[in-house]
Amino acid sequence: MEELLYLALGLLLAIVVLYGLLELHYFLRMCLCVVLARFIKRRCHILDATTVNGLCLTNDVDTLLYHMNNARYFREMDFARVDFYERTNLYRTITGMGGSVFQGAATIRYRRFIRPFHRFKIVSRIIYWDDQSLFMEHRFVRPSDRFVHCIAICRQRVIDVSMEAVMAELLPRTSSNGFRATATTPVVPLTSGTRDQGGISNPALDTSLAENGHGTPTAATVGAAASAHCAKLKPSLPPELGKWIEYNDMSSKNLRSGC
Repeated sequence: MEELLYLALGLLLAIVVLYGLLELHYFLRMCLCVVLARFIKRRCHILDATTVNGLCLTNDVDTLLYHMNNARYFREMDFARVDFYERTNLYRTITGMGGSVFQGAATIRYRRFIRPFHRFKIVSRIIYWDDQSLFMEHRFVRPSDRFVHCIAICRQRVIDVSMEAVMAELLPRTSSNGFRATATTPVVPLTSGTRDQGGISNPALDTSLAENGHGTPTAATVGAAASAHCAKLKPSLPPELGKWIEYNDMSSKNLRSGC
């Protein structure tokens, strides 16, 4: 009996130390978020919005015990971002192409605080990307009336891989309209008579014709069709995001110059 008591005290002490040194519940929740996103929740297109649920608990409030601490918003966005990465296959695509991703910058606009023991949802989506970065928007929404508590924009930097190449891989593969940039893309019949009359040819066909009058798709033409499709799906740069990017570039130049 005494040995069991010492064992229980030892386990309790180990848990307290782990919580104090590693913030154990954060890592446990992160593991749960990955498992749910990878094995339970449905897959999403890279341009779809994903949603995760949250609850403001006593360890989330500030010193006044009146609303969720401002820093907790960024922590909650970690779980929303991991959920998005897993369900869209974004992270595995980046690492599969030899790259990595990390948080480069973030800005947040608070609109109304979240009270203790109130539920909220985080709606995450991609709003723009360039060759080096991915820009995501996170909205904290009240489920009852969809009131937006705050909006955050995060810049995810990718290294050792082009973000344009990553999106070119993901957009056709998971597009909701079924487009797939592969050699099995269906081709439109084209006769030599149509070519002689100056008709519009299928861009996914080679210049040479098979015996049955059908063209054969090549890697170059299929790749060009995929690039054109991705360009149509890419969102335009929001004006406010353009200003924020400009501010970040100016800040980076100042830091490199020693200011």
